[in-house]
Amino acid sequence: MGLTHIRLPKNFNLDERLERYADAIETNAPALAGRWAEACWPLEPQREDARAAYAEVHLDLGCGKGSFIAQCAHRKPEALYLGMDVEPICIAYAAQRACEERLRNMVLIPRGADALPQLFAAGELFAITLNFPTPYPKRHHARRRLVNVDHLLGFRQLLAPGGTVTLRTDSQPLWEYAKSQFPAAGYEMLWISDDVRAEHPEFPETEYERRLTEKGAHVYGICATPGPAPDDARIQEGRDAEQSLMRYLPDDLFSLNYVPLGMEAAVENFRNRERKGKKRIPGE
Repeated sequence: MGLTHIRLPKNFNLDERLERYADAIETNAPALAGRWAEACWPLEPQREDARAAYAEVHLDLGCGKGSFIAQCAHRKPEALYLGMDVEPICIAYAAQRACEERLRNMVLIPRGADALPQLFAAGELFAITLNFPTPYPKRHHARRRLVNVDHLLGFRQLLAPGGTVTLRTDSQPLWEYAKSQFPAAGYEMLWISDDVRAEHPEFPETEYERRLTEKGAHVYGICATPGPAPDDARIQEGRDAEQSLMRYLPDDLFSLNYVPLGMEAAVENFRNRERKGKKRIPGE
């Protein structure tokens, strides 16, 4: 979720917010690699056989304002929920939620996806959730997508046996693209859905998601788990797949009731070209 979707209150002071809710923010995250479940456990064991660690560690990568993991943390107090986001404003809002709702099993990490290898040990994560990640529709930005084959290969190393990666998005083109990337990275699909809200209502609905669906968006999703490691040829298939999300748009653009965020200008340009009898993309 980008900053364009966040309305800041008057006199918002970012530094003051980060300081006020610092108890929920981990600024020295690399020091906890391999021991998040134990290090974040809030209680001292009362006896030798008492549990002294969270049963699972879940990561919401690109957590936004933290609504999703806050709801998850309420539902499953025996699990640790980590929210990562590169935007300080998002971290401030998410940390405020964690503190005000007294969610000791919710911790925020002000880092981006590139830092993952330094933050977690192999097999440490039970699940990684990608909620409405930035789609980066242009071909030359494809490597930034969290569902790019190379990112997905990196996630494999961090997942515990049977761990999952779940994508939820309003972007049908990103979803279509991801369907080629997960298999290329050696994942087995557990489910693929073009209506996650109807088919998987167990996922908490956030305010952001509600705003999108009120505008006509569908929530598309994929849940996958690592299978056998892919060979080089299979990985290359993912890299060779069409990388421009423009190519995944439906044939009839005028039937679209909702245009994914970030693709509005491109869709309008394509519609204008079609009205003039021109090809959607020059050179096609």
